[in-house]
Amino acid sequence: MEIVGQLQKQYVDFTTCLFREGYLDDQYVQLQKLQDESNPEFVVEVVSIFFEDSEKLLNDMACSLQQQVVDFKKVDGYVHQFKGSSSSVGAQRVKNACAAFRNFCEDKNLDGCLRYLNLVKQEFYLVKNKLETLSRVSITSW
Repeated sequence: MEIVGQLQKQYVDFTTCLFREGYLDDQYVQLQKLQDESNPEFVVEVVSIFFEDSEKLLNDMACSLQQQVVDFKKVDGYVHQFKGSSSSVGAQRVKNACAAFRNFCEDKNLDGCLRYLNLVKQEFYLVKNKLETLSRVSITSW
């Protein structure tokens, strides 16, 4: 029984840290509230879909920014979509990076867009790693 208590404490501490460091926001809590006995893997499933969609969107953004003539409106559409999906899972730092990225799309600033594409990728892979770790320590596995 003591091991379960230690795991629960580890989970709470890690989750608290993710909120404090701005990786997650209250939307993640709302997502957790939708999970119940009838769908115990709900959060994992939603987050997995977010990971898959994000990989495609990041690739689409990168490809669009490498074109001879960049369609900034198209890039902005991808960034807007990524911002929305990040927001829906509570990935706050990704969402914030996307908001700044959109300003560079609006200004048709290629250097700024490329810089923010890298920042968005970095924030995405950081939160992906954190969420994968969180799911391994998850209460549902007790």
